[in-house]
Amino acid sequence: EEAPKPAAESKPANDFPTLTRVEYVLQCMEQHGGQNYDNLYHCACSLDHIASKMTHEEFDQAQAFTYLFSTPGERGGEFRDPPQSEKLRSLLKTTKAEAAEKCFPAVRKMTTDKK
Repeated sequence: EEAPKPAAESKPANDFPTLTRVEYVLQCMEQHGGQNYDNLYHCACSLDHIASKMTHEEFDQAQAFTYLFSTPGERGGEFRDPPQSEKLRSLLKTTKAEAAEKCFPAVRKMTTDKK
């Protein structure tokens, strides 16, 4: 019977490089109103969820396909036409939606009772 490995030796699956994490979180925070601890927490949660569903390579390719999808002409075809483009863009979109639902609390509109 093999003894369990200490936690220090285990490595998270599909861990993303620090630069990718920082870039994603900064961009996410900007999209959600700026840099503050609330946005930091929610955006880091979002990327953790994405990293649990996609490899870094899939994420990197999906980002490129997504950002460059609307490039006109033949050059844009490189990002629109490959079969993996649709698959990875769809995976990223779905995974981001799941992350948003999981990591960003729903904003409830308060209604005032006018009498």
